[in-house]
Amino acid sequence: MGIRSFAAELLPSALLQPGRDRAAAAAAQRPEANDFAGLAARLGYLSKPELKLVREAYKFADEAHLGQFRASGLPYITHPTAVAGLVADWKLDVQAVMAALMHDTIEDRGVTKAQLIERFGAPTAELVDGLTKLDKLHFSTREESQAESFRKMLLAMARDVRVILVKLADRLHNMRTLSAMAPDKRSRIARETIDIYAPIAHRLGLNQIYRELQELSFAQLYPWRYGALSKALARARGTRRDIVERVQKDVEHAFAAARLKVQVHGREKTVYSIFRKMREKHLPFANVTDLFGFRIVVPQLQDCYLALGVLHQLYKPVPGRFKDYIAIPKANGYQSLHTTVVSPLGTAVEFQIRTEPMHAVAEAGIAAHWMYKSKSGTKHDAQRLGATVLKSLIDIQDDTRDAAEFLEHVKIDLYPDAVYVFTPKSQILSLPRGATPVDFAYAIHSDVGDRCVAASVNGEAVALRTELKSGDVVEITTAPGARPNPGWLNFVRTGRARSKIRHHLKTMEQEESRALGERLLAQSLRAEGLLLPSSDPTDDAATALWQLLTRWSGNRSRAELMVDIGVGRKIASIVAKRLAHLMAERGDKRPDAVTLSLRHFGAAEEDLAPQQGLVTIDGSEGASIQLANCCHPIPGDDIVGYLGRGEGLTIHTAECAVGKRLYERDSERWLPVEWSEQPVRPFDAEVSVLVTNGKGVLARVAAAVSATETDITHIDMGPERASETTELKLSLAVRDRQHLADVIRTLRRAPSVVRVARVKG
Repeated sequence: MGIRSFAAELLPSALLQPGRDRAAAAAAQRPEANDFAGLAARLGYLSKPELKLVREAYKFADEAHLGQFRASGLPYITHPTAVAGLVADWKLDVQAVMAALMHDTIEDRGVTKAQLIERFGAPTAELVDGLTKLDKLHFSTREESQAESFRKMLLAMARDVRVILVKLADRLHNMRTLSAMAPDKRSRIARETIDIYAPIAHRLGLNQIYRELQELSFAQLYPWRYGALSKALARARGTRRDIVERVQKDVEHAFAAARLKVQVHGREKTVYSIFRKMREKHLPFANVTDLFGFRIVVPQLQDCYLALGVLHQLYKPVPGRFKDYIAIPKANGYQSLHTTVVSPLGTAVEFQIRTEPMHAVAEAGIAAHWMYKSKSGTKHDAQRLGATVLKSLIDIQDDTRDAAEFLEHVKIDLYPDAVYVFTPKSQILSLPRGATPVDFAYAIHSDVGDRCVAASVNGEAVALRTELKSGDVVEITTAPGARPNPGWLNFVRTGRARSKIRHHLKTMEQEESRALGERLLAQSLRAEGLLLPSSDPTDDAATALWQLLTRWSGNRSRAELMVDIGVGRKIASIVAKRLAHLMAERGDKRPDAVTLSLRHFGAAEEDLAPQQGLVTIDGSEGASIQLANCCHPIPGDDIVGYLGRGEGLTIHTAECAVGKRLYERDSERWLPVEWSEQPVRPFDAEVSVLVTNGKGVLARVAAAVSATETDITHIDMGPERASETTELKLSLAVRDRQHLADVIRTLRRAPSVVRVARVKG
């Protein structure tokens, strides 16, 4: 059998037609791709003056796109007309329909925002501008352009939720007609759709759009898998038709007997949802039992629970498979009762029970606020709901400036599976599956997250990395002086928490690096016999001097120059020589020895320069000064400092082999450093302990360490199986070398200990 005939048997015929023919055929079949008459037929909910405005917008777009064709060969105007048709199905207002018609005029045809404001008004022009991608020429990579254009759209969404509704309609029509594109472009657009736009549709409750975007993307990304699963689903549809018909008949009879008026609709899992379930649960297709389900639509809210009782009397429910999304709605407003029962033939069947308004929201989400308008004016309700749903995305864009990092956070935050947890005051929060108390803290407020020190779940203290479950009551303990821990980035799940932690750490690192840079420059300048010029903005002479120096260094400000020195991008001694040269050119006199000495010792109190001209280490340093992991220096060790390129100051012991290699390669980056006389915290030291195996050995070793008032922060027993002896590697928190020596002496006296030694790398 040839490849073509095999593919024809496996894949749906539509996937094998040439791209242009297929797209043209699909467009011809869809009423939304017709001319204005077809669009006007779907705009019956608008008034005559509004319909006249839409006609003007159509003419404007038609003229703007005159002579422009899509990749399928169809006139370009068919695309905005189709998008406007989708918007009309949601009953969006006249401004949204006009924006849908003109959404590509600024980007593709050179129309200006001012022209749109003059002709159609500012609200419509703002919608069109929010839908316009940024100029790609401004960015070095496609990813950066994509991220910044999405950021722009996000800001427009915050002002008006109609922006994202029109954008999703635009993306849906593009996906429906994607086959005319080149393969690499199809793959890129499909990946972007399934990663970003489909989850946004889910977050906004647009489940119909969500499912179709996923399905279309999956068909483009994995056409063979899509074809094979479609064929298997078609076969299953035939073999299980009897089950579906029997269940539907039984259910209708049961509700008729209970005198409960309901509508029963059958539903089928999408190909993509089947694929995802097979992949996540490692199931073959034959073991996916819930391919079919039913929706039961009832007149009143209380009827939902009556219908549930009727179902559970008819069929046995599956334990643990009942969810009440009416009492606790999903974050996107979705409400239904979900229950899974065992059918007469032993297969599991899921039922969703909801009212008519709930059904509208379940399918159309935020758009349902336009479709089912109430006297209170639901446009404002939709805007408020949209702002609530997208709040975390807005927060992420506020905290993130790097394009790739921004998109990464957005993709994490759009993860659809959720758990529902409670605050101590019974407020419900929706978080991604796998979220932790730290995610919960940042969901409450960024200040709560930043100052989080402990958490309790259901009244019991838990670790901050504990995964939360639906129904948990979470309470966060904060402390005024606490700050985010970089280790939190290893387990937080929400994009909001991740972006807030990174933003805080970067801000903190900038401040620490600036302070270190100032200390290093003051020290190097003192070696030249000069004092650091004033940073007072009212001192015109000093300000002019700093401007000359920053122009020479390529920095935008004095603070930026200090940060560059602090992280090692600039060498303090070279900058000091240039500053000394500029001061000499200006005719500044060198201070006398007494003034220099007084300023030298006085500055230490202001943290501008340490005692004796050295950088002192007391343990209070942040990210700008780090202790090397290769040698674990502790107070009492002879130490030196290495100013890495962009890494800040790293402290090594004087005999560290890694440090010696760095010195041979980069000797000008080494600085004299010393320990403070009064360190403010314990320091990590590693000890190797060889013990003879026996009952209670580990407990005795731990007791010996505890007797010296020392904490064990980590124990490593290695991968080897137990034999006569075992080597334990202990990470200890000690004050200094003397304290470590006391620990080693105590361990040597402990029973079963053969040998103890400090590990230095």
